[in-house]
Amino acid sequence: MTGSTSGIGAAIARRLSNEGYAIVLHSRSSAKAGHALATQLGNAIYLQADLAEDTDRIRLVGEAVSRWGRLDVLVNNAGMSRVIPHTNLMAASPDLWRELYEVNVVAPFRLVAEAEGALRAAVGLGRAGCVVNISSHAGVRPRGASIPYAASKAALNHVTRLLALSLAPDIRVNAVAPGLVNTPLTADWTAAQQLWRERSPMRRPASPNDIAQIVMMLIASDYLTGEIVVSDGGLSLT
Repeated sequence: MTGSTSGIGAAIARRLSNEGYAIVLHSRSSAKAGHALATQLGNAIYLQADLAEDTDRIRLVGEAVSRWGRLDVLVNNAGMSRVIPHTNLMAASPDLWRELYEVNVVAPFRLVAEAEGALRAAVGLGRAGCVVNISSHAGVRPRGASIPYAASKAALNHVTRLLALSLAPDIRVNAVAPGLVNTPLTADWTAAQQLWRERSPMRRPASPNDIAQIVMMLIASDYLTGEIVVSDGGLSLT
């Protein structure tokens, strides 16, 4: 579980733990929170890694497999966003594009590549290997914190489908594309909060547990692959 010390990632980690999975928690900087959550879950360890660095990606997968002896599920939740008005083209610099793509697209792909052998081996241990990427509804409609962010999530969605084709049938690859999710980060996003309350059919943003429930559905299925599950309370219908 990358990016799993708070918010959506922590909610998914708790659900996986409750289902009997041994967990590897990860973050780039919140080590204290990671160790605390690992202690709380019991069947978990915490590893710190900067997913912008390929050596850290390789190390993260290697240490996860070494600790538990197998890898059945990879959840790519860690991501990066930058808020830039879509009309301010000059603010979306090449360096920012590269930064977002490195974490939001290249890192998930590289983690899957490094984990492929262990995920295939899970088939012989009684489970099909499974990857779930956490994307964004900004990757399927022209919205989002910035154009580079939305484009990176659209790229992640396409990578999800390509990997589903390449790795089937041993490894299933799906994505969840949330809209607004209630976390401390989004608490003061007044306009977005109002938008979801007024225009989404469900009349509220998602909770982290809402997203965790969908992730668990994708993990539990032994048939779904290549799906991008938009979870925005129906806002994309309006």
